[in-house]
Amino acid sequence: MDSPKKIVAKYEIGYTQFLDPSGKLNYPLPLSLQENPLLIEMYQAMVRTRVFDAKAILLQRTGQLGTYPSILGQEAIGVGIGAAMDEHDVFCPYYRDLGTQFWRGVKMAEILLYWGGDERGSCFANNPQDFPICVPVASQTLHAVGVATAFKLRNEARAVVTTIGDGGTSRGDFYESLNVAGVWQLPLVLVINNNQWAISVPRNKQTFTATLAEKGIAAGILGQQVDGNDVIAVFHAVQEGIQRAKQGGGPSLIEAMSYRMSDHTTADDAKRYRLASEVEAHRLEDPIARLKHYLMSGQKWNETDETNLQEKAKAEVDNAVEEYLRIEPNAPSVMFDSLYATLPRALESQRQEVLHGIKSKNE
Repeated sequence: MDSPKKIVAKYEIGYTQFLDPSGKLNYPLPLSLQENPLLIEMYQAMVRTRVFDAKAILLQRTGQLGTYPSILGQEAIGVGIGAAMDEHDVFCPYYRDLGTQFWRGVKMAEILLYWGGDERGSCFANNPQDFPICVPVASQTLHAVGVATAFKLRNEARAVVTTIGDGGTSRGDFYESLNVAGVWQLPLVLVINNNQWAISVPRNKQTFTATLAEKGIAAGILGQQVDGNDVIAVFHAVQEGIQRAKQGGGPSLIEAMSYRMSDHTTADDAKRYRLASEVEAHRLEDPIARLKHYLMSGQKWNETDETNLQEKAKAEVDNAVEEYLRIEPNAPSVMFDSLYATLPRALESQRQEVLHGIKSKNE
């Protein structure tokens, strides 16, 4: 006897990869990258980001920077996103998005200032429309939904891109954002950096879903996976999502498959919970090495270019560090300035104590 059950809906999650780990192009470049220097610019941006990342860790180890989250091995995601965005779009990052931020004009010294504990680093001189780094897990997706709602109400042809780690997709903020974005068909592209680890919790202990991309299905949102170590795949998927959003096609969810080659932050020791052999195996997927191999095999890049790039990147980072270290710290009393329109009496007395202490120290 036939079953009374009938299929009412089916879903698929696609996976996109242009450039494999060996640097071989398995599919033709997207039209927007053919005969276009953008691919070389993306390679240069990834290298600059990695050089900065290594320097930031050294600064933290020598007490010149606070706790810092490395982006080692995840440069293709940030740079691919940044290259796909238009100037007037808005970016709502989490805390591992240096590639996007640098591409969109955030200064290296501003990032250092922020991780040095100074909120003035969140006041971006070149792109004040983008949101600051968001450390609270998943709340940046709510900010992105708010901005995207404003764009839709104003009938503006702009899109919002927001990012989140794999662990953040277990938060209620994430699901609520997806639901609202789907119902209101907002111009939003949400990119999951699935680097396989939520601090010390592996991907297979976070959720039982086959993919994180399918979490958008319940919200009616198009979901897909891309090779997050392939900057071409990331760029292509985000660009398509932004174009669809601006044409009224609604939100997109992109799961970028990567791997966290570093500790979660400089306050973590991943050797306590992760095998060294696992990390070494993933080094073969390095996003920078694979794009370099592709460019060099096509004679679009050579060792002289590489040497010049490394020297230029190092000089840029060194200059940013010097600028950061020259910035005078705020007075301690500044901590009271942006709390309330009118400071409560109890805090006003504390503020006066701080001011008195500063005055006594200077006398």
